[in-house]
Amino acid sequence: MSDVVAGLLSRIQARAATVGIIGLGYVGLPLARAFARTGFRVLGFDVDPHKVARLNAGKSYIKQIPDATVAGMREKGFEATDRFDRLGEPDAILICVPTPLTDAREPDLTYVVNSAHAVAGQLRPGQLVVLESTTYPTTTRNVVLPILERTGLVPGQDFLLAFSPEREDPGNATFSVNNIPKVVGGLDRPSGDAACALYSAVVPQVVRVSAPEVAEACKILENTYRAVNIALVNELKVLYDRMGIDVWEVIDAAKTKPFGYQAFYPGPGLGGHCIPIDPFYLTWVARQHGLNTRFIELAGEVNTGMPGFVVGKIADALNDRGKPVKGSRVALLGMAYKKDVDDPRESPGFELMDLLLRKGAVVTYNDPHIPTLPKMRHWPHLHMESTPLSGEYLAAQDCVLIATDHTAYDYDWIVGNSQLVVDTRNATRSIREGWERVVRA
Repeated sequence: MSDVVAGLLSRIQARAATVGIIGLGYVGLPLARAFARTGFRVLGFDVDPHKVARLNAGKSYIKQIPDATVAGMREKGFEATDRFDRLGEPDAILICVPTPLTDAREPDLTYVVNSAHAVAGQLRPGQLVVLESTTYPTTTRNVVLPILERTGLVPGQDFLLAFSPEREDPGNATFSVNNIPKVVGGLDRPSGDAACALYSAVVPQVVRVSAPEVAEACKILENTYRAVNIALVNELKVLYDRMGIDVWEVIDAAKTKPFGYQAFYPGPGLGGHCIPIDPFYLTWVARQHGLNTRFIELAGEVNTGMPGFVVGKIADALNDRGKPVKGSRVALLGMAYKKDVDDPRESPGFELMDLLLRKGAVVTYNDPHIPTLPKMRHWPHLHMESTPLSGEYLAAQDCVLIATDHTAYDYDWIVGNSQLVVDTRNATRSIREGWERVVRA
């Protein structure tokens, strides 16, 4: 073991190491909280100066992390900065930046590459670099490593490199960084030793694997598993709807089996930063190896078709009441990609809104967690503010579409004040009156 590696391990064990986190979003900020709580000095890096200023003022911008938590982190030494020339200060640098898709559904590693170049510009002996951003297998070795090696420093001897996939479930209070096992794959033994030592300070279990590629593939498997199973129930929803069978009742019955079955639920489409994107990283790298991942691509085709199915159900429901879609007033309830979060990334609500507007509907929305729609890359024309929810507002709509089943909504009250409700989330399953006004989609 080299002296620099031994020194890093000693600082980690003594909680004397400084942890740097690039990307202070829905992954990076909870990670910063976890390390700050455990006694590490944390230096957060982000390109957004407004976000940096807000954090340094003790204010949060993520619903699941209150202002008081950020203020407490500040008291423990947490600092945010947009000065990437300070990357030489941390002993460990964790990269938690977005990995979106291009319009051609190919990996866009711009943020990862830019971060690696920023790290390389300040890299010094004794630093550990860990990529947490979800990506295809070989990214750490074939994309990040060559950039860092251009410094002349030797991996495993002068600096350390590993991959450890983020595991976040926004809106789920049961799980956080502090109680989710962490998979770690080091480029070499010293890198794995250092990364495992670092994460062992903040998580209950570190699962060490043999290489970064295994850890990268693990994350892709987790999200592809979910995407494929959601596609299955979405396809069955369309079939059972045509057969007059309630897919939600079928799922409730199936999940009583205590073995061999796990419940997944249909919806209006996939959302979030993982499930709609990550499987396509695997399909892309498979093509580089001369293979086609037909199963994954079929799942993607099914899931991307769900907004169209929902709009078709809205059109049928309005038609049954003698109304065309064109000119009808439609209110979307929920623009977040999942319930009880303020995250609209990849939310199917945007495509639902766009499809309805293209058909001539008069569309508004309400979301208690998203007061204003942010500018989205694929939907830059959708500028709108949340309409306050009132009985008068609901009664004035020709159709109320439940796109996200926030627990803040009173579904009995919503159905009671609406002419027509199209429910994509089974949110109205427990209502007491008004079933004749509800259509499942």
